[in-house]
Amino acid sequence: MRVSLFWRLGLTYMALVLAVLVCVDWFAARLLRADALRDAFNQIEALGHIARARPPHLEDAESLRVWLKEMSSSGARVTIIASDGRVLAESARDPNTMENHAGRPEIREAFASSAGEGRAVRHSATLDRDLVYYALRHNTAAAQVVLRFALPLAPIDAALAKVRRQLWLTSMGILLVAVAVSIFFSRWLSSRVRQLKEFASRAAAGDFTPLERDGGHDELAELADALDGTVAQLGQTIRTLTDERNRSAAILGSMVEGVAVVGGDERILYCNRAFEQILELREGISQGKKLVEALRQAELVSAVRQVLTGGKEVTGEVEVGTIRPRNFSVTAAPVQADGTSSAVLVLHDITELRRLERVRRDFVANVSHEFKTPLTAIQGFAETLLGGALDDKANRRRFVEIIREHARRLARLTDDLLKLSRIEAGQLELELRPVSVSALVNGCVETSRLKAEQKGLRINVELPEGLPPVRGDAAQLGEVLQNLLDNALQYTPPGGQIDVTAHANGHEVIFTVADTGIGIPESDLVRIFERFYRVDAARSREVGGTGLGLSIARHIVDAHGGRIWVESAIGQGSRFHFSIASAS
Repeated sequence: MRVSLFWRLGLTYMALVLAVLVCVDWFAARLLRADALRDAFNQIEALGHIARARPPHLEDAESLRVWLKEMSSSGARVTIIASDGRVLAESARDPNTMENHAGRPEIREAFASSAGEGRAVRHSATLDRDLVYYALRHNTAAAQVVLRFALPLAPIDAALAKVRRQLWLTSMGILLVAVAVSIFFSRWLSSRVRQLKEFASRAAAGDFTPLERDGGHDELAELADALDGTVAQLGQTIRTLTDERNRSAAILGSMVEGVAVVGGDERILYCNRAFEQILELREGISQGKKLVEALRQAELVSAVRQVLTGGKEVTGEVEVGTIRPRNFSVTAAPVQADGTSSAVLVLHDITELRRLERVRRDFVANVSHEFKTPLTAIQGFAETLLGGALDDKANRRRFVEIIREHARRLARLTDDLLKLSRIEAGQLELELRPVSVSALVNGCVETSRLKAEQKGLRINVELPEGLPPVRGDAAQLGEVLQNLLDNALQYTPPGGQIDVTAHANGHEVIFTVADTGIGIPESDLVRIFERFYRVDAARSREVGGTGLGLSIARHIVDAHGGRIWVESAIGQGSRFHFSIASAS
């Protein structure tokens, strides 16, 4: 016999009453909490006005300590934060042990707002409790700081809990009689509803075990049967979709190519992490945006629009980035699904391919150009000698010396090319051992002193006491330093000065070769370590340079795990630096 459930609803007014009480409690709690927070903000804001009237003297430690003590006497926590997020002073903790506060919301708001104020209610990681924060921007003569005041939420929460307990105790007294009458039915109905709820929760969590029957024949039993069938079918569908999604996500996520799906309305429906990294998009925020809003590459937008309107695959090439541009092959293909059109955009990184092509072209052009001059000279003077100059006693020796000099230049160029080729092929063998900095520097300087004296240059060496030895190959490091010294000698006019220094910086030692030479244009600084690149090509060839020394030096320093860089300006000389890890 089918038993109707609705006749039992007469007693369910208890549930409605409880719901009303819960709503009252929730709204009352919110109102009370809001009032309490407003009072707390008013209190610390008033404290902020006092602080604004009597600001702290940051340069006077004793005055600052007294000021912090006076401001925190009301129970508030007082913190002074610099514009870079450093904690300058704190009433509750040692500021030296506290982390940087630049990311705190009230600090950011205080620096960003025109009023110079920021508020927040959050958990303090330093004190491990909830606090109300009020930040006030304050401009001093030396810097801009934020004065932050905070009050704990614990007293507010305790008072609120007390009010709620009283409210509930009063409500329970009113409901006591009704509960006594309806308790049996409530338990029975609650058990059945709870069973359905647990079943729905298990299904939502991925557990699709069938629901146990309770033998009833009312509407709840019919609902249980319907839910059971629906959940079984849903479980099968979810398992299938999950498997497909996991496979697709794993494939797309592991791809180095950037992939994006764009809908017919030109909104990004999906993009993998590689796509976001390539186009420097913030992770997760580009999906759902218009293509023109997320991308700044007109070529990509044009390719997608051609696919969406024409329905044909479009290919091309795009360059991304300004400081370090990267080249990508672009493929946009149409996709038809459920009567709607969309496009799949694929970006394949071909930067290395284009770079290798440029390197190959530049290498062939540079080598041909570098070999052409000495070979032409050798050939010309040899033909001159064969043409009768052998009998010219006044010039034949000079011609032979010129041929020898150009032959030596070819030999140096060949040796540098072979060495650079071995280095780039990973065949550079290093004998890593502790190397004395003073011995390394003095050895290279002594080698260069004769040439410096002949040219009228002064070489100064400044090495502080107690420099730790570096870990490296002494011969290779000597070649790096000697190369930098030779360049300084070549490009510094007579009467100039060359300074060779070294100093410890953490776990590394930084070597510096500074000159008072002609300097390097800013536009050439990024290319100065490229093969065959010369700032003054004619001068470099005149003194016998091959254009490979700085490139070899960079590779040697890289092989030691260090860095090499240059600072220079036209007419103000150059400062070449390289760092090597210390052996200690």
